[in-house]
Amino acid sequence: MHPTLISAPASSSANDTHAGTSQGSHQGHRIQVIRRDGSSTPLNIGKIRAVVDWACLGLEVNSIALEAGLTTRLREGISTREIQDNLISCALEMCSPNEPDWRYVAGRLHIWSLWKDTLVRRGYQYGQYLRTVQTKVTNGEYDSRILTYSEAELQEAGCWINSDWDTDYDYAGAVLLTSRYLLPNELPQEALLTCALLLASVEAPDRRLQWARRFYEAIAARRISLATPILANLRVPGGSLTSCFIVAMEDNLESIFGEITNAARISKNGGGVGVNVSRIRATGSWVMGKPNASGGVIPWTKLLNDTAIAVNQGGRRAGAVTVGLDVWHLDVPEFLEMQAENGDQRRKAYDIFPQLILPDEFMRRVINKEDWTLVDPYEVREKMGIELAELWGEQFENAYQAIESSLDATITLYKRINARELFKQIMRTQVETGMPYLSFKDTINKANPNKHLGYIPGTNLCCESFSNVTPGQDAHCCNLVSLNLANLDLQDIAGVSQIAVRMLDNTIELTAPPFADAKSHNNKYRTIGVGAMGLADWLAKRRLNYDELADINRLFEEIGYWCTQSSMELAKERGAYPAFPGSDWQKGLLIGSKPVSWFQTNAAKPERWEKLANDIQTHGIRNSHITAIAPNTSSSLVQGCTASILPVYSRFFYDKWAKGTVPIAPPFIGNCFWFYPENKTMDQRKVVKAVAAIQQWTDTGISMELLFNLNAGIYFSEEPERSLNAKDIFDTLVMAWEAGCKAIYYIRTVQKDDFKDSSDGCVACAN
Repeated sequence: MHPTLISAPASSSANDTHAGTSQGSHQGHRIQVIRRDGSSTPLNIGKIRAVVDWACLGLEVNSIALEAGLTTRLREGISTREIQDNLISCALEMCSPNEPDWRYVAGRLHIWSLWKDTLVRRGYQYGQYLRTVQTKVTNGEYDSRILTYSEAELQEAGCWINSDWDTDYDYAGAVLLTSRYLLPNELPQEALLTCALLLASVEAPDRRLQWARRFYEAIAARRISLATPILANLRVPGGSLTSCFIVAMEDNLESIFGEITNAARISKNGGGVGVNVSRIRATGSWVMGKPNASGGVIPWTKLLNDTAIAVNQGGRRAGAVTVGLDVWHLDVPEFLEMQAENGDQRRKAYDIFPQLILPDEFMRRVINKEDWTLVDPYEVREKMGIELAELWGEQFENAYQAIESSLDATITLYKRINARELFKQIMRTQVETGMPYLSFKDTINKANPNKHLGYIPGTNLCCESFSNVTPGQDAHCCNLVSLNLANLDLQDIAGVSQIAVRMLDNTIELTAPPFADAKSHNNKYRTIGVGAMGLADWLAKRRLNYDELADINRLFEEIGYWCTQSSMELAKERGAYPAFPGSDWQKGLLIGSKPVSWFQTNAAKPERWEKLANDIQTHGIRNSHITAIAPNTSSSLVQGCTASILPVYSRFFYDKWAKGTVPIAPPFIGNCFWFYPENKTMDQRKVVKAVAAIQQWTDTGISMELLFNLNAGIYFSEEPERSLNAKDIFDTLVMAWEAGCKAIYYIRTVQKDDFKDSSDGCVACAN
């Protein structure tokens, strides 16, 4: 994407670049600097100039301006680390929409500091990979499975390392990579190479090295982005590689506390948690035959909230839990108020992420302004023998209508409410807090290839990954990577998809699931999620916009086809996933449980889909779910591209980090500035249409965020006094359901020219 460097500035020792004698600068003889080892030496301007020139090489910046900016900050007794930090600060200060490349200069300088620090601490930089592996295995930092490879193989692999790949990061990416993912005394390419080798370690001995090289080059060149649990945990002994989990609670103490314990185990290992609580009896229900004794789902949700705080994600930050509740549950109104400031604080849960599960019947009643009935699942189960949480589609509709026909006569604990009014309450909560997430249950389950073995109760933390969940037996788990579309062309999709699918299938053999139900699910369904990021960059590079649905369709048809085909090829080699018999895949249905006839009508190359359906029926498919598009909020910064498939919030802005103010911009802003539409001014119906188009080729889900600007005149140029109103938002949300979107993740708003955001996303999905 950006020019790479042939070599870094030469250094004769482990001492600092900015130190040493110089014949070329009188100032260097006047000012004494303190090196990293504590010694004092005259400042060497010539060496500073060499580092600056190296950092600016091939970029559209003026290196003299950086050197001049530094000169004003020099003083007697300054440390070489301060000089480096001042160079970075100067570069960041000069960064602007007109000169965006300064962020790459700052990134290179940050990496240079990492190289120097590593050299000082361990005595070498790159070039001794075998030594690095042996040292870290001995110290318990690396998984000993890396020693599956011989010393000769590790030495050969070490020769693949290209340090120039370290210099392709902008400052935001370099800081995130080094602070969040690297182990002590570890360099970026060593981390990536070790991950690649471990991912290939389950391959046949005569092929593992060639696969390891393909994995490494795809990762290091930032064509494939590893999810946070893989990149952070794979090298660590006993690490869990799974990004997201979904569990469901039965209506009894053993199940409730068991799943809370599982949620804690998941958070400890760095995963995101989805917990469905729809089976739990409502407030005012019976307990041991006593009426009005149950506290409902809120107290259990609060326990999950406190667990997320108490058990952090692998020491990185607080755990992340989404709690899902079906919209027919009697506790829904209070569930929507859990994060409001008013009311009983003992029934508040501010640190979980609420999710509502919506069936088609509810959405139809919302549109028609019909009544909706909230019921207690315990009473329905005890008096009518119906486990409402398990049902979807026509079965749900028939059961629900039977329940409504039994109100008062059989069902006594209920509440009638207008469906439209309830949806308005949902919208008000979304505008205030960004949540609840919305999961369209029937849409999700119609597309489920494993209907023969169960149902999907809701979505994961980021609304893109889900499959069958059976309380006490199978907990959904998914391993994720993303294709970096900013660095890919159409002709690259086939090869990189093959690598991504194979890589993820290998993680299932390598991961250490944190509890038994997760292990059972991994073994039975082998669920993976190949996603995508950088769609905005892919479009901008080609002078396209989000209205170009034909081009978007073509791109994601390629991804969908090659990922599915790659999983089929793996089934030839390794066998189909165990739950394949009886699945929709076996019946000849393809992505989204759609018949071949759909692809004959809608695909650009229908003949290959027909052949693929026949091949899957013959050979099986390795993974029950294959594609899922995560939000990638943070990992996209490491990858140097835009997040997920969404437009950029702004073409250029500064973000406040612990290390100060950091410039954020898309990679091609210099040449394609006007081809990056800003989401803060984009009609969100365009986003919905694009997501719906992509969803056709994605067998699991998409983390679809919607951003509504509430300022006047943003969307209505001919009506400068008009601002977005509730009906506009309502129409967009309904449109998402009608268009076949499976879920709605965050609702974000711009209010009074101020962007109201939540956290930086889901670390579990490389957020």
